[in-house]
Amino acid sequence: MTQHFSSRRRVLALAALTTLGAAATGSVLAAEAYPSKTIKVIVPFAPGGPTDIMGRYVAKAIGDALKQTVVVENRAGAGGNLGTDAVAKAAPDGYTLGIGAISSLAIAPGLYAKLPYQVQKDLAPVTMVGIAKGAILAHPSAPFNDLKGMLAYAKANPGKLSYASSGIGTANHLAGEYLQSLAGVDLQHVPYKGTAQAVQDLLAGNVLVSVESSLTSAAQHVQSGKLKAIAVTSASRAKLLPNVPTVAEQGFPGFDVPTWFGLIAPAGTPKDVIATLNRVVTEALKSADAAERFAQIGAEPQPTTPEQFASTIRDETARWSQVIQRANIKPE
Repeated sequence: MTQHFSSRRRVLALAALTTLGAAATGSVLAAEAYPSKTIKVIVPFAPGGPTDIMGRYVAKAIGDALKQTVVVENRAGAGGNLGTDAVAKAAPDGYTLGIGAISSLAIAPGLYAKLPYQVQKDLAPVTMVGIAKGAILAHPSAPFNDLKGMLAYAKANPGKLSYASSGIGTANHLAGEYLQSLAGVDLQHVPYKGTAQAVQDLLAGNVLVSVESSLTSAAQHVQSGKLKAIAVTSASRAKLLPNVPTVAEQGFPGFDVPTWFGLIAPAGTPKDVIATLNRVVTEALKSADAAERFAQIGAEPQPTTPEQFASTIRDETARWSQVIQRANIKPE
């Protein structure tokens, strides 16, 4: 009788421990439900430009929706490639994300013989974020006021006209290279680590021309007379510079170099995490607030599914690889 009672006590004790263990395991799993810690969003350009502004908007949207701290880390360099590589090499757990740009996702694969990451293999698209229109700007001292005048000056002074961009391999850089290949002129590229730095040197007169993707400060400087707007680099005119004709309107039909941005994660990030991030970010991008905020930098929100964003990356990579090969554009 005593032995039976003792055995029964052991069985009950074991059952209790098993129950406690299951409860503890359940608590750990619940605690680890995504997101359970700080999320980092890597912006591959310096603060102040359109990539940074969009990245911070996305970070806030994620933080507000998921009730978690989201920090932004600016990791500039190599036309966005350094920051993109950091995302590609991060743990695929949803806690390191990045803002990918046309430069690092679609231009770099055709421009560089070797990249430290492979877009299709190492990165997972979440959603496109926005599309921005760019413009060619000039210092007031420049001896030209439109694209025709700029190209005539470049032809008369081969190799002497420099243009600034936000970095090697960016859409701004390719717009300048593509234009000079079409026009048959010799322009000198001066790369910077971001839009803000390029604009500062343009305002100071250290360079006469700059190709910019952020039209917020550009429009203000043009209106105040501190800069001259030469042309818009996208297919249609920009709302912030409605009186400035496009490159296409000034003798180069079909010229269209928009700058697009999107949210990316390391390849292998769980599909449910990708789905969660896509849902909260696209909801935010569809808001009137997003449209208003993006319009201030000459951009438009562009929410998509992960599959649609992946398709855009593939199509744009093919397009820019052809442009780079035809124009014989080389990294500097």
